[in-house]
Amino acid sequence: MSDPASYLPPATGSQPPLNSPAYGSTHKRHPKQAAIRIAPTLTESLAPRMTQGAYPAIADLSVHQGRQAQGERIIVGGRVLDENGRPVPHCMIEIWQACSTGRYHHPLDTHDAPMDPNFNGEGRVFTDADGNYQFTSIKPGSYPWRNHANAWRPNHIHYSLFGTGFAQRLVTQMYFPGDPLLALDPVFHAVADQAARERLVSRFDLGLTKPEWALGYRFDFVLRGRAATPMENPQ
Repeated sequence: MSDPASYLPPATGSQPPLNSPAYGSTHKRHPKQAAIRIAPTLTESLAPRMTQGAYPAIADLSVHQGRQAQGERIIVGGRVLDENGRPVPHCMIEIWQACSTGRYHHPLDTHDAPMDPNFNGEGRVFTDADGNYQFTSIKPGSYPWRNHANAWRPNHIHYSLFGTGFAQRLVTQMYFPGDPLLALDPVFHAVADQAARERLVSRFDLGLTKPEWALGYRFDFVLRGRAATPMENPQ
């Protein structure tokens, strides 16, 4: 494995701090003491094996048990790249999101919006040899989250990217272009650098769009370096 110290560092302000005052819950959960670096063992670095044999792909979130979910169908695709623009093949990407009414398929979600019984909001895909990935879903709705007065989260999709084991995991969110809630969202603005924030917003892509079926959005991941995608975990 490559020495992480040889990687290009992220640009200043391009990654969110562990404690962001406007994002209230970070004050309660961020570490109060400096992190202690512990070298991972081979088991932590190379296990479990993130393969399609062990974790079958779930590339269509828009259908559950053969029934179509409600809402606007979308196609999302892109590439996973390293800091030098090289593709990262066979990367497992987990996906989770709210349904079209802005509600998660989770017992702790108490939002009184209707629950879609045909939408689980969970998926999993793998990049191919050229770092490409693609999945089908339903455009998620916004929802209230009580961070501040009249607080609503923009439409977004959560992602988790794995390397060769659990010790190599990155988590981020993807937003949609033109969402008026982006200007008001403390999670989005926890990334100080405007150019880095814009890397969290997907782009409409006519090439991914399927005629008379679904709009397409492109969202690329850059794992390290000056143009790295903002991630929720510290580098």
